[in-house]
Amino acid sequence: MKTIKEHIKTNQYKPVYLLYGAEDYLKKLYQNKLKEAILSSSDEMNYSYFEGKGIEIEKIVDSAQTLPFFADYRLITIKNSGLFKSQNDLVDYIKTFPDTTILVFVEQEIDKRNRLFKVVKDIGVVSEMAEMDEKNLKLWIASNLQKAGKKITEQTISFLLNYSGTNMNILKNEVEKLISFAMDREVITIEDVEEVCTVQITGKIFQMIDAIGNGNQNQALDLYYDLLSLREKPLSILFLITRHFNILLQVKDLLKGGFDNSSIAKKVAIPPFTVNKYITQSKNFSNSRLKEALESCATIEEQIKTGRLNETMGVELLIVTYSQNVR
Repeated sequence: MKTIKEHIKTNQYKPVYLLYGAEDYLKKLYQNKLKEAILSSSDEMNYSYFEGKGIEIEKIVDSAQTLPFFADYRLITIKNSGLFKSQNDLVDYIKTFPDTTILVFVEQEIDKRNRLFKVVKDIGVVSEMAEMDEKNLKLWIASNLQKAGKKITEQTISFLLNYSGTNMNILKNEVEKLISFAMDREVITIEDVEEVCTVQITGKIFQMIDAIGNGNQNQALDLYYDLLSLREKPLSILFLITRHFNILLQVKDLLKGGFDNSSIAKKVAIPPFTVNKYITQSKNFSNSRLKEALESCATIEEQIKTGRLNETMGVELLIVTYSQNVR
């Protein structure tokens, strides 16, 4: 990202950029930054956009070989194409494009063994937009609030992350809501977060599993009913409960195998700063209890889908069963 910022600052660009990774907010941010810097905001004549799998390579090539009209560059953005996970002909053309053409790829996943990836890495810039760790996420939130003349404590930021999740697109909206709600007040409080921010379903699931693990059946059921009142479907809730139990089982196994937090985060595909929370929560369940819970989740899902069990009652039964203090 620093490299891209430097290219924008000096107005000197590489022929191709690849922005990839899990953090959609950062990919969108730098996609827009490059477009604004390379082209004027109103210049659509020298801009082409392609999205989705099945893009015709010939159309990309035709656009890339067209010289810019009364401008220094022609910009082509290609998003979620899957071209970095499959063999394709674009790799044979990309080095032949005129110097006035700049390609920006925005992808979710890539294969570093892919020929196109190797060419882009050789002649352009590859930037992985991964999820921010807790420290940088907190700094980013504080920085956005500071620009609006607001202050926030680290405790309140931690509460916000637990309450609304770590998705940067969502957090950006929540920060804007907090700024508007606070009006002339300088300090953002936990009460402000509770008043105007949206609690994410994954946050409630985490709280629910905590309650189940601690044998607090009433709290677990209250959280379930809260989700139902928010019009979340029981099967969606069951899917997230299943996923959560599966994460806990993987975390326990990896911890027993001697893996550190960073390795656990990568292997289980969870944000690094949530690992300790999962470790703490996993201590409320034995391995056998978690495996049993996962089998129950699968059984209840099958019974619901075959019409043998009411979906609302099925998830409720699961919660009641596993919030009993049997580990």
